[in-house]
Amino acid sequence: MSNSIYIRRSIRNALAMSFATGATVFGLFWLVWILWTTLGRGIDALDLALFTEMTPPPGQAGGMANALFGSVVMSLLAVALGAPIGIAAGTFLAEYANKRLLGEVIRFVNDILLSAPSIVIGLFVYALLVRSTRFSAIAGAIALAFIVLPVVVRTTDEMLRLVPAQMREAALSLGIPQWKVTVHVLYRAALPGIVTGVLLALARISGETAPLLFTAFSNQYWSTDLTSAMANVPVVVFQFAMSPFPAWQALAWSGALVITLFVLVLSLLARAILLRNTVRND
Repeated sequence: MSNSIYIRRSIRNALAMSFATGATVFGLFWLVWILWTTLGRGIDALDLALFTEMTPPPGQAGGMANALFGSVVMSLLAVALGAPIGIAAGTFLAEYANKRLLGEVIRFVNDILLSAPSIVIGLFVYALLVRSTRFSAIAGAIALAFIVLPVVVRTTDEMLRLVPAQMREAALSLGIPQWKVTVHVLYRAALPGIVTGVLLALARISGETAPLLFTAFSNQYWSTDLTSAMANVPVVVFQFAMSPFPAWQALAWSGALVITLFVLVLSLLARAILLRNTVRND
């Protein structure tokens, strides 16, 4: 009887491992194919002109200097808007509303916002701001900040809850106020995780196209005016990829490669920060 049970368990285990391995290989195959295609087609137009010349007229060669500048400006502005609010909200959830019904409601709403399609966020900001004004870099940054916010809230909440309770108790037993415990003890302990969350949020918004189509749109020229339309890499890639001009299509592939490499660097940096903190704690 025991042998038959062992055999059935072995068969089930072998089937489960086979399905899991097959699913992993299937997913990795498409990932490698996408990355290889992006690298193969984007490397041809990846030169100095891409970073120094403006987006060209139809059928001509050029670069994406204005789009790269616009993406950097709007991404940094989005992080500057969303990260502080996200850290504050995550701190409230972890330290002041951890076991309350309000905290669970906020976490539920945050999870909904975290999984909301980015195009819905773009439409929301369009209806809220763009319709009454015009396309602008500020509207694009606000839309991206709505994407940054739930990521930072979740990360900050989780990192602060992982801080041992003994650290809180030791600091409070010395008569230190709660806000000083949070700022000088808990933030210092959870800082690598919080920074990682901000970097991951920045990596996520780097390639978002849908929100910017409804908010910042694009601009063929170099622009530093935050109250008007501003070029950005995702929208330029979207527009150039659908064009019939080979020069524009080559620029679209190179722009996609730049975004991919940027996200890769940010992901590796976030992983290195977490790994360094883990080694230090060990």
